[in-house]
Amino acid sequence: MTASPTGLTGPAGARAASGPGSPGAPLLELHDVDVEIPLPGGTLHAVRGVSLTASAGQSVGLVGESGSGKSLTLRAAMDLLPVPARITGGSIVVGGVDVTGMAPARRREHLSSRMAMIFQDALTALNPTMRVGDQVAEVPRLRLGMSRSAARARAVDLLAQVGIRDPENRYRAFPHELSGGMRQRICIAIALSAEPGLILADEPTTALDVTIQAQVLGVLAGLRREKGVGMVLVTHDLAVVSGTCEELNVMYAGRIVEHGRTEVLLDAPRHPYTAALLRSVPDPDQPVHRLLTIPGQPPDLMQATTPCPFAPRCPAQVERCLTEVPPLASVGHGHHSACWRADEPQEWPGAIGEVAVEGLRA
Repeated sequence: MTASPTGLTGPAGARAASGPGSPGAPLLELHDVDVEIPLPGGTLHAVRGVSLTASAGQSVGLVGESGSGKSLTLRAAMDLLPVPARITGGSIVVGGVDVTGMAPARRREHLSSRMAMIFQDALTALNPTMRVGDQVAEVPRLRLGMSRSAARARAVDLLAQVGIRDPENRYRAFPHELSGGMRQRICIAIALSAEPGLILADEPTTALDVTIQAQVLGVLAGLRREKGVGMVLVTHDLAVVSGTCEELNVMYAGRIVEHGRTEVLLDAPRHPYTAALLRSVPDPDQPVHRLLTIPGQPPDLMQATTPCPFAPRCPAQVERCLTEVPPLASVGHGHHSACWRADEPQEWPGAIGEVAVEGLRA
């Protein structure tokens, strides 16, 4: 990950041989982005000071509990925040252009030419009244100016690329006639139809069985390998990111609390929340009488939280956690943690052990 104004750095990761922007240049940069949702009872501070960088050909993971701000971060980047959510701070740079102050129409045009988004619920993301092939052909026809016949040929080719057999016949199917895995492949084909350099994938394997999950992730991995398409993957499944993402960001209560190379972060977490997530993963090779959980509840983001939002649930809490905000600071090459005790993980009560990590990889 390249340097940002906030000091968030990391390895460059794989780069695309071609695509929008100069080779190796970041395609998406979030700098200290805040997202708020005004509600009748007050303001919900959903995303707080998030910085993230991704390039074409690179795979970046974003993990955390439900409600931690992962999906809203992607939607903010793509200018698809639901009403009444709004960006209240920071900047978004796409392809080297700061889109924060752009007029809405121009911003959408710029974003959609460089990035595409895959939503977690393919059935609701697709138009139930349109044949799936026409939905894939829509962007090439309306945005790229292709004729109907050329757009249809492009759509059939994309259906084949994402692993749909007999794409000519499947072109004419309606969403309800397809399985969940095939619908998700249709959504991937739609995302690819404008030839983006980066795909934002919001839990693309949710509600799919493990076999179909592996197939969908295999399609995305093939696109990265063969076409240099980058990806930002939102998920709550650490097993998915362990085999998919080169870099990992852990979110809690709207903030990124740990960032680093995936294998380094999973082997040696430097934030108690990351360690707690890893300990919660069941190990199929070990007898377990009950699943380990994280005690307590996430904070109410409509209320003032402790300077470290994880402090009330953290077994490693010290007095400083309750009085000073821990910065996302370097704890090693490309590894960052927002914890005052990041340099002493061996002294955390219930520190992560090798068994949990091996269970994750099983």
